[in-house]
Amino acid sequence: MLRDAPVSYGPIDVLLSDDSVDEVMINGPGQIYVEQRGKLIETTLAYRDDAEVLRLIEQIVAPLGLTVNAAHPICDCRLPGGSRVNIIIPPAAVDGPIVTIRKFKKEHLGVPDLIEFGTLTADVAAMLGLCVKGRLNIVVAGGTGCGKTTTLNILSNFIPDDERIVTVEDTAELRLYKRHVVRLEARPADLRGTPPITIRELVHNCLRMRPERIVVGEIRGGEAFDMLQAMNTGHDGSLTTGHANSPRDMLRRIEMMTMMAGFDLPIQAIREQMASAIHLIVQQNRFPDGSRRITHITEILGMEGSTITLADIFLLRGGVLQPTGLRPRFEARLAEKGLVFPVGLFTPGNG
Repeated sequence: MLRDAPVSYGPIDVLLSDDSVDEVMINGPGQIYVEQRGKLIETTLAYRDDAEVLRLIEQIVAPLGLTVNAAHPICDCRLPGGSRVNIIIPPAAVDGPIVTIRKFKKEHLGVPDLIEFGTLTADVAAMLGLCVKGRLNIVVAGGTGCGKTTTLNILSNFIPDDERIVTVEDTAELRLYKRHVVRLEARPADLRGTPPITIRELVHNCLRMRPERIVVGEIRGGEAFDMLQAMNTGHDGSLTTGHANSPRDMLRRIEMMTMMAGFDLPIQAIREQMASAIHLIVQQNRFPDGSRRITHITEILGMEGSTITLADIFLLRGGVLQPTGLRPRFEARLAEKGLVFPVGLFTPGNG
């Protein structure tokens, strides 16, 4: 549910109470869409006019101490129940006020759910669990709405219970069912002139908090540099997500974001940092039928000249995530810690 209090938000009340609806999109008063089971569906619901949508916006932001007006037409907020709301009104929105609500799901999804959804296989889940326990640095890559945060959350729950975890997020969505978790959340500037707290500041600060694991909800800018530094200076087992269409594209994005940090580093130095910091990229995509599936599990092997070399350990083929036949180089590293992969895991035809 969007809220705990019995407040009416008008026509969308029925959508907010429907557990099969993941997202509600109000595109002006006359057009309301939902995402349901991975697909966008236009509803027959509508508000009377712009004024009624603006009253809805006021109902949402006023209890949070926020203001949305022509001078400040954009607002991102998280409601007490955990749902994320994005608001944009004229003059920034041409056709009237727009409200997008991503509902927070309270149920605790786990590996069996991802297997049932077809996101991954039992063998791949077992492998990723060993990779997390073995303190590999993992990036979950994918497009908007492909389920990156859900996968990151489930992977994070493979972290041993006796380790101190610090999470850093733009909007707190991760739910780690662990005893020792410290949660940090970014904050935008407000109308009173209070300065923002950025993801980069939080990542930099969490290094002083004696983390055994750092989990960053998503890297979007200069914090990528700090994340690489953390991975390369003893904070093995760090996890994060990023927007990208392929593992190679994810590396290009991290390279670009690292350059945004403002340090005058040569491209070669940045790539060497990435090659030594990141062990595994888990690529997840969303398909036209609404399903969300892992398509690549790719190991970072190192550098050849100025190029970062990659090896696909698993690929989605014929709708099934299958081993490519390549054995990961990190297998020996995990074996030294007593973490042994199942026999035949990397044999083609075993996926």
